[in-house]
Amino acid sequence: MTRDIRLLIPALATWLTAGVTLGLSPKLTYALAGTAALASFFLLTSRRSPGEERTDAGSGGRCRRDRGGGGPGGRRIVVGVMLACAAASACGVALRATAVAGGPVHDLARTGRFATAEAVVTGDPQEKPGHARRMIIVRARAEAVRHAEVRVPVLLIAADPRWLRLIPSQRVRLRGRFVRPEGGGLLAAVVIVRGPPDVLGPPSAPQRAAERVRAKLRAAVERLPPDRRGVLPAMVVGDTSRLDPALAADFRTAGLTHLLVVSGANLAIVVGAVAGLCRLTGLGRRRAPPVAVVAVAAFVLVARPEPSVLRAAVMGLIGLLALFTGRERQGLPALAAAVLLLVLIDPGLARSYGFALSVLATAGLLVLAPPWRERLSRRLPGPLADALAVTAAAEVAVAPVLVMLSGEVGVVSVFANLLAAPAVAPATLLGALGTVTALVSLPLARLIVWPAGLAVGWIIRVARTAAALPYATLPWTGGALGAATLLAAGAAAVLVLRSRRLRVIAAAAMTGVLAGVIAVRALSPGWPPPGWQMVACDVGQGDALALSAGPGRAVVVDTGPEPAPVDRCLRRLHVTDVPLLILTHPHADHINGTSGVRRHRTVHQVLTTPATSGREARYTSGLSSRPAEPGQRWRIGDLTLSILAPLGPARPLSPEDDGTAINNASVVLVARKPGFSALLAGDIETDAQRALEATVPRVDVLKVPHHGSRSQDPGFLAAAHAAISLISVGEHNDYGHPSPATLALLRRLHTQIHRTDQEGDIAIVRTATTITAITRN
Repeated sequence: MTRDIRLLIPALATWLTAGVTLGLSPKLTYALAGTAALASFFLLTSRRSPGEERTDAGSGGRCRRDRGGGGPGGRRIVVGVMLACAAASACGVALRATAVAGGPVHDLARTGRFATAEAVVTGDPQEKPGHARRMIIVRARAEAVRHAEVRVPVLLIAADPRWLRLIPSQRVRLRGRFVRPEGGGLLAAVVIVRGPPDVLGPPSAPQRAAERVRAKLRAAVERLPPDRRGVLPAMVVGDTSRLDPALAADFRTAGLTHLLVVSGANLAIVVGAVAGLCRLTGLGRRRAPPVAVVAVAAFVLVARPEPSVLRAAVMGLIGLLALFTGRERQGLPALAAAVLLLVLIDPGLARSYGFALSVLATAGLLVLAPPWRERLSRRLPGPLADALAVTAAAEVAVAPVLVMLSGEVGVVSVFANLLAAPAVAPATLLGALGTVTALVSLPLARLIVWPAGLAVGWIIRVARTAAALPYATLPWTGGALGAATLLAAGAAAVLVLRSRRLRVIAAAAMTGVLAGVIAVRALSPGWPPPGWQMVACDVGQGDALALSAGPGRAVVVDTGPEPAPVDRCLRRLHVTDVPLLILTHPHADHINGTSGVRRHRTVHQVLTTPATSGREARYTSGLSSRPAEPGQRWRIGDLTLSILAPLGPARPLSPEDDGTAINNASVVLVARKPGFSALLAGDIETDAQRALEATVPRVDVLKVPHHGSRSQDPGFLAAAHAAISLISVGEHNDYGHPSPATLALLRRLHTQIHRTDQEGDIAIVRTATTITAITRN
């Protein structure tokens, strides 16, 4: 199929220019824009030589067939237009960079000063895990600071949960410290906000209407099971407020994350249904497009007209254009035009991974899917060939960017998408119909969303099953190098598929590798290893440990920064019952994963530090909770737990306490079983370690305090006489953990050092004569 690619080069030039110039100074960007504009003007206005005219005349037939502009004159025009677009892109970046690089907001950020400001919220607040406490990220536009009117984008970082209640377009007053954003871009400042927002006014009328519709949908799905009432609003209007983070992680592993955000696919389903209704009611090709456009506008309003939603709207309209014109060839020019216009309007999209994924997925559907569908239809039934071609094309197109982000290659994503695909359209359509109906009749809407919930249930089952499969994802080099190597591997695969001899060799090699993997799996002890006593779960930069308390039972000490990793760890250990959950201290990297422990498990009791600030209560509602006290003993089966700290009177912690005070309030305990003992020291630092040094018993295993930071007392570590030291730490963390000094100290103590960032889950196993560490990686 011949494709019109005349807009492709200008679109790529616009995108690349914006991406490069976002990191440059405004003066240099203006200079580049002027140079490109002059070159473009010269190419587009200069007269062609007689030789070029004769060449164009001689190749006229070919040029008419080749929409890329094959003659010298055509190439001159293409290059001229490309430079004109590059100049416009660079000029747009320079204008915006000039706006954010001056004024009172920039001055405050340059000096890192505190100030009171007024801002308008421009995006939904997002909660993210932090090291010490929650982080709430809010995109906003500063409107006033120090009695001066401004209009520049800022990023707010807050901790008070009341920021989560804000709706885009609300005006708030805040006080915080202004700091310079990292990596350049088009932000004037990052504001570290203190306290709650002072709301100055209600949201705009469109945003109030959108929130009302979203609230009605949440009410309609209220009687569905918890997982389904979290996923269905995400699929229909992008509302992830009730989405379980552990379930979101399963969707990500299975390659189904795109179902949880508003994308061109969502809009295509809705618009397709509207188009079908238009045809059933007798509306022709001329009347149907305006109706479909109105449907898109309503959908964008409900999903909130943020940049990501607007991107999805433009991408969805590409399919609408091809549908109503009956010309599939127009898809690629429309995509190029959309990229060109969106980047010119918002240059920040040039460095947005979400934008890149959206564009690449659409390009895959337009370029790769049709020929693949044609080839597959020779061997497979038509519907199956269509589904497989579309899924594979989208997955292949976005794979390089996903590798850059995650450092992993999804193995099961194509098959998971194939299995989930039949349920996506019913869930989306019935969810959208339920949303509209809920505005009129909530009981009727609940009836409509019930079958949508069944479809969502199937999608959830697919996501969980795919995520739980061994080797669901394979580790790969991240960043640009990972994307380049993946593209090289893809090119090699294409060469192999084109040669019969290479196909035979590759098939033999893959058979050998598969046989080796099966043999290793068959001969290895599996996971968990028999006789495990304790497992340090790999939860990233945080702590989560499981102490065996019998078949299917474990005492859990801390839960990590996110629910998904600890949930997966406990699933691998087949733990369904948690007689005791110990939260050593109220830092996010120790308590934010609590919902992952509670997921499909029974938690009987919670033990917290007596100095708790109460932050744990957000995650332990409905559970029996009590403070830990020195001297307490717990016996669960053959497992005995003895509490050593915190010592002294329990002064309640407050948000003003620094990290050291909170760390030193950690619960410290000794776990013992026949032939096994461990000292679990939370995050206590030097002062608390010295206070406990005289009471530390000899143990087999030491959980090194505070992720192996520098704040270690040599006497405390030596008093444990541990044969094995475990460090729970995240790979490439920002804190420098574990400290080289701490590692050197542990080596001098002649203890085996095991780290979760290098070895994954680490199990302590009792043998006939001693204990040993077995790693999952």
